[in-house]
Amino acid sequence: MAFGRLERTATPKPMSDINMTPLIDVMLVLLVIFIITAPLMASSLRLNLPKAEGAAPNDSTAVLSVAIDPSGQLYLQDQKIAPAQLSVQAQTMAQRNPQTEVQLRADQSVPYGRVAELIGLLQKAGLSRIGFVTSGSPPPAPARP
Repeated sequence: MAFGRLERTATPKPMSDINMTPLIDVMLVLLVIFIITAPLMASSLRLNLPKAEGAAPNDSTAVLSVAIDPSGQLYLQDQKIAPAQLSVQAQTMAQRNPQTEVQLRADQSVPYGRVAELIGLLQKAGLSRIGFVTSGSPPPAPARP
């Protein structure tokens, strides 16, 4: 009595080729993720700077970039910051290097009083070199009749 076949069939040989489809799929997904997130990482604070003709910015070694958006929120190096924290940071920079230059970017819709308060805060902290950042050339003056 035979319970099984005596013939042995050959098992299939192992596949020795690399399947590239999953690797390509993963790489395409990573590429899409980088394409979507790259602009988000490089985004900066959007301000409507006043247009004025001025001197070209100099390459100072110590620069502190301060901005005010239309709602009056303060930014230090494009990061939101409270006025008290800004004062502390400015004092620290002034102690390290009294010649630190502050580059002030204020939206043109920000009231002058708010800009003056910020300048006073920076000067009280010990920073007296304050430059205003503008964009482009001024709009043409209206012709007088």
